[in-house]
Amino acid sequence: MKLSIIIPCFNEKKTIAPIVKKLLRLKMNLEIVIVDDGSTDGSREIIKKFLERKVKKAIFHKKNMGKGRSIISAKKYCSGDYVVIQDADLEYDPRDFLQFIKYLKIHQVDALYGSRFLNKSFSTMQAHFLGFHRIVGNKILTLFSNILNGQNLTDAHTCYKMFSIKLFKKINLEENGFSFCPEVNTKISNLKIKIHEIPISYKGRSFEKGKKIKLTDFFYAVKTIIKYRFF
Repeated sequence: MKLSIIIPCFNEKKTIAPIVKKLLRLKMNLEIVIVDDGSTDGSREIIKKFLERKVKKAIFHKKNMGKGRSIISAKKYCSGDYVVIQDADLEYDPRDFLQFIKYLKIHQVDALYGSRFLNKSFSTMQAHFLGFHRIVGNKILTLFSNILNGQNLTDAHTCYKMFSIKLFKKINLEENGFSFCPEVNTKISNLKIKIHEIPISYKGRSFEKGKKIKLTDFFYAVKTIIKYRFF
């Protein structure tokens, strides 16, 4: 089983090389597509100098266009059996991909998400999310998504979303920013495909250390779900 890994990167010079090294250490059949989304902090130079030869494809946007646009740019270079999104930071642990592959060898599914909440106590979640408000915001957004999309997810906005190549190529992605998550969730629901979940590890970071998602993205997510569900 071959895995295509898309890494959208925007101003992650401290973590882009370590995350690629972690992926390459995995004993898996994989290909990596990095999309530098107009970085200005030196990430682009690190990718060109140290990483470009180690991955299948490195794409460089001339300006910052958003996470969703980065995934769209990488889409045509993915040739694995499954495609998964990997943020360029270190909040998620690539070793969890081994559990994804193990699950897929038993269960033939088209969509498998890594949940940061599944089988976790509230105290553990609070420690890893670095704040009560982040947990509440995620839970509210996930509940809203579940109600409108008829899903039963515990973490609708996790980064670790894995799709069969057939499903990934079938979905017409349109959103440029973080609204990729609610867009793809809703479009999968419209296709009547069930999304499965497995628990993953997670270690959130603060805004001071580079966290980029903002409160406004919450409202964009709500708008996106309504847009693709009803219009």
